[in-house]
Amino acid sequence: MRRLLILFCLVFLQAGAPLGAASAQEPPPAFVTKAKQVYMVEAKTGTVLLASNENQGFPPASLAKLMTMELVFSALKRGEVTRDTTFPVSEFAWRTGGAPSGTTTMFAALKSQIRVEDLVKGVVVQNGNDACIVLAEGISHSEREFAARMTARAKDLGLGRSVFGNSTGLPDPESRTTARDLVELSRHIYREYPEFYPIYAQPDFTWNKIFQRNKNPLFSLGIGVDGLGAGFAEGSGYALVASVARNGTRLFLAMGGLASDKERLEEARRVLEWGLSSFETRVLFKQGEVIGQASVYGGMSSHVDLIAREPVDIYLPANNPDRLSGRIVYRWPLRAPVTEGQDVGVLRISAGDRVVREVPLVTAKPVGTGSLVSQATDALLELMFFWL
Repeated sequence: MRRLLILFCLVFLQAGAPLGAASAQEPPPAFVTKAKQVYMVEAKTGTVLLASNENQGFPPASLAKLMTMELVFSALKRGEVTRDTTFPVSEFAWRTGGAPSGTTTMFAALKSQIRVEDLVKGVVVQNGNDACIVLAEGISHSEREFAARMTARAKDLGLGRSVFGNSTGLPDPESRTTARDLVELSRHIYREYPEFYPIYAQPDFTWNKIFQRNKNPLFSLGIGVDGLGAGFAEGSGYALVASVARNGTRLFLAMGGLASDKERLEEARRVLEWGLSSFETRVLFKQGEVIGQASVYGGMSSHVDLIAREPVDIYLPANNPDRLSGRIVYRWPLRAPVTEGQDVGVLRISAGDRVVREVPLVTAKPVGTGSLVSQATDALLELMFFWL
């Protein structure tokens, strides 16, 4: 049984304002964008800055390559392949994604052998469809098998709304993703593969004596974007995933359903600049500070303090902070014995009706098993609450 305990309401007028203060200002109007789907978070705190139709599916187009590269980076990290492993260019890869295809390509030569490191740059820098297929076939024997691995891996990462029919993002009726899934995938790549992420910002790559500049159109904005990519699908419009860093702040943004490449660039600039210039980080709870309590049944104590493993901070509007509320969520009843540092639940911080951050909570101290009398009393209370 799940019990939601509303333990506090946080309202901020200015930095250092006491908890429970009342705001004298109206909350700022929601930021409006032309994108049909949008999701933006601040990297360090995970604060959601902007969300609209973030779980609404749309074709990933070339953004499917993010999942392709996640599998490749994982294989490299685990030693399944090395940078110097070579894969052959099949006729299927050459015709479907190479020079004859008329799509973005690294111009891999038919029946040649290409190192994984070069194929990675062919995908990330040149957006090469041939490089994707060569990697997929090399790692999983067929692109179809690799695409199944992509979907399974997405589910393992908690990206349950994403399905991939191929490694390239070329039109496929099965392929779907969401703005939220794309942001969470991008954050995962940034965190888990720091040795490979800088390739997304590589300005150009020469392969087979053919020089190509980075295909990511967002670099032209000149506002600190250092990845990740863009895509277009007939019927759903232009999409993007971007990571931008400035003055120690990093944002991840995904947008879909834009009408043109020009609109995509204009909206990306507008949303990212807003995110970088209109917010600031504020600490709500210091590391180890008690955030709330959970009821303990059958224990030497009836409650246990809950803390976070690190400071709880949030990225808030600088001039007109949102009214925040916090809710501790845990599975009831929490039974003794309880160990120190035991994972119990989460703190959900909301702005209005929108959850902007979730923070895992652990117990601050152990609670041993209580006497037979206390156990019997708590069992009776549990039974009464169950029927209520």
